Amino acid sequence: MLTSVFWGKRGLAMIRRREQLTGIARHGRLRRSHPVRTALGLVAASLAVLLVSTAAVAGIALWQFSSTVSANSIDLNGADVPDAAPSIGSYESGFNILIVGVDNDAEQGGAYGDRDSALNDVNILVHVSADHTNAVVVSIPRDLIVAHPTCTNADTGEEFSSMSARPVNEAMSRGGLPCVVHTIEELTGLEIPFAGLASFDGVVRMSDAVGGVPICLTEAINDPLADLDLPAGTSVVSGSTALAFLRSRHGVGDGGDLSRISSQQIYLASLMRTVQGDGTFTNLPKLFSLASAAATNIKLSKPLANTDTMVSMALALKDIDLTRLVFVQYPGTTDDPDFPNKVVPLQGLADTMFAKILADEPFALAAEDPEPTETPVDPEAPIDPEAPVATDTPVIEAAPEVLDGLTGRTANDESCAQAFTG
Repeated sequence: MLTSVFWGKRGLAMIRRREQLTGIARHGRLRRSHPVRTALGLVAASLAVLLVSTAAVAGIALWQFSSTVSANSIDLNGADVPDAAPSIGSYESGFNILIVGVDNDAEQGGAYGDRDSALNDVNILVHVSADHTNAVVVSIPRDLIVAHPTCTNADTGEEFSSMSARPVNEAMSRGGLPCVVHTIEELTGLEIPFAGLASFDGVVRMSDAVGGVPICLTEAINDPLADLDLPAGTSVVSGSTALAFLRSRHGVGDGGDLSRISSQQIYLASLMRTVQGDGTFTNLPKLFSLASAAATNIKLSKPLANTDTMVSMALALKDIDLTRLVFVQYPGTTDDPDFPNKVVPLQGLADTMFAKILADEPFALAAEDPEPTETPVDPEAPIDPEAPVATDTPVIEAAPEVLDGLTGRTANDESCAQAFTG
């Protein structure tokens, strides 16, 4: 951007200098204008102005975006920041990102109700494997009973002691986004260097920037508490309607809080299909729209508040096989009498799942019933004398292990949300 601005000022100075030199009227014979030459000159000049203006606007927009993201960034209490941002290109390794949604952001007023403190009611952990062939999106229920570590509120300096068993959504009030990240790290055993904090208003703005997401309903939904009224079948939702669908509890599933996670997964799976299918990753106007919406409505951790980093992560996701992008709910039960109306972890299943995530091993859900993948042998491929003798028999790749008991879907699952009829 600085280069564009420099040349812009220099060009303006040259024009003014030329006007000063040619400001004295000189008598002489004027050249006869040629209509075709004049028209071509105007076209060329217009194109030049357009190109220069576009470059300047793009540079200014990028600078404003980077500045806004940096200004809104959050320090995760000393989280490691990479020595240098990766160059533009696909991210070179795997990564973990935690997206946190708060229900009572002070900046959005009382539009969505008032509470004594902000709660992290939405906690979505995204893991992308090192080879970018698979990814897992784990939704953590807000009422999941977890151990809470010691946390310090960076704004007030207040210290909070550890707790053995409290709902995960209390972490936000104990120390903001850094405390939520630390709590989820201890719960999952994963390092989470990247995180983002979004409010209800942020969800509305981001869904508008995407341009709408198709969702399918088995029956019509009318949930006055969430201000949601949608017909059966497929609707394209954005803005406040998208937020209402994501917030609705009494309109979907069994009317319980966990049903909202299913709605979020349906929405996110459709969102991924939409942006992968409509060329969003290569559409500059859409990317700038999304970047502006993200910069002004999502607060990012400092390691993530870098333009190159975000673009690199997007490129790592743009070609991922939708059957290898799994949305799953953290395994838990609501039947524990010691914690009525809460979710208690199914620790054995959770440990197995996160061991696979940590090892970058893909897994499948029971409902998928995956088939082995056949990789045909190329008969014209060069022969390696040290390799086993090739045959025409297809190589059978082992199907991902099925983890029974997990609830979720893959990104290519286009099934409809179940309306609450009880």
